[in-house]
Amino acid sequence: MSNQEQWNQFVKQNKGSFLQSWQWGDFKESLNQKVWRLQAGGFSCLIVKFNLPLGKSYLYCPRGPIGQGDFNILLQEVKKIAEKENSIFFKIEPENELSLPEFVHSPKQMQPKKTVILDISKSEDELLSSMHKKTRYNIRLAKKRGVEVIQSNDKESFDSFLNLLKETSKRDKFFLHPDEYYTKMLEILGGNMVKLFLAKHKDKVIAANLICFFNNTAVYLHGASDYDSRQLMAPYLLQWQTILKAKEQGLKYYDFWGIDEDKWPGVTRFKKGFNGEEINYPGTYDLVCSKLWYWIYKIGRKVL
Repeated sequence: MSNQEQWNQFVKQNKGSFLQSWQWGDFKESLNQKVWRLQAGGFSCLIVKFNLPLGKSYLYCPRGPIGQGDFNILLQEVKKIAEKENSIFFKIEPENELSLPEFVHSPKQMQPKKTVILDISKSEDELLSSMHKKTRYNIRLAKKRGVEVIQSNDKESFDSFLNLLKETSKRDKFFLHPDEYYTKMLEILGGNMVKLFLAKHKDKVIAANLICFFNNTAVYLHGASDYDSRQLMAPYLLQWQTILKAKEQGLKYYDFWGIDEDKWPGVTRFKKGFNGEEINYPGTYDLVCSKLWYWIYKIGRKVL
C-alpha cells in the first residue's frame, strides 16, 4: 500500500474531512504552498504554510488533526516545523472537541463555523417529504420549466462556472479565490474527487456547483447562479440532482458547507430548506509560537 493510500485510509477510518486527504495536500502544493503530512502520537495532521510579510508565516491544519492518542507528541513535531519556518502560530480547526491547554481561541476562522449535513441514506421520497415545502415546490418548478442538470469538467463548462462565480461574488459580496485556485482544483482533484455540475436552460448555463466527493460524503464547495434566470429556480434542482448522484454512488451524507444567518441569510435559508442536521464545529484555535509577533500580527490585521 502506498503512502497516499495509507494516509487516506487513516483519514477515512477516523471520519476525517477531504481537507485532510492526501490529494488536498497535492492541490495546495500546486498553488506553491508548502505542505507537511505528519503522523505522531496516534494523530495525523495535514499542515499548510501561509507566508506573511517580513519572512514570517503561520501553519494551518484544516479540520484536523484527526485520530486519538497523545496529542502532545504531534505538537512537538509541529513546533520543530514552526521554528524552522519562522511561524508565528499554528492554527487548527478540529472537527471534534480536543483538549487544547496550550492553545488560545482565535476569532479568525478559515472554515465555516456551522454547516448543514443531510443524511442521504434515506429514500428519495423521505428526503423530499422532509424538505421545507417551498424547497420541494421549487425543485418541481425548475423541472417543469425545463431546467436540465449535467455533470461536466470540460473547459467550456468550467469557463461558464467561473463567469457565474464572478457574477455571484459581486452580487452577494463574498470572497473569491483567483482563477488559478479553481483551475488547479479541477486539474488536481478532478475526476473521482471534485466534479462540476451545471444547470442549463435552453443551452444556457444558469447555475453551477463544484462538489467534492470524499469517503462517504459529498461536499458542496462552491456554487454560482445567474440572477436574471432566478425565476427558473435552477439552484434547487441542481442541489437535488447532485444529492441523487451522491446517493447513486453509495455516499451517506451531503454537506452544504457553511451557514451563517448574519453573514449569508439568503444562502443559509436556501441550505436549511433541505432539512439537514445543523452542525456546530468546536472553533478555531492558535498555538502561539512567538507572543510578540502574534501581538504584532493581530494589530496589523486590525489596521489593515
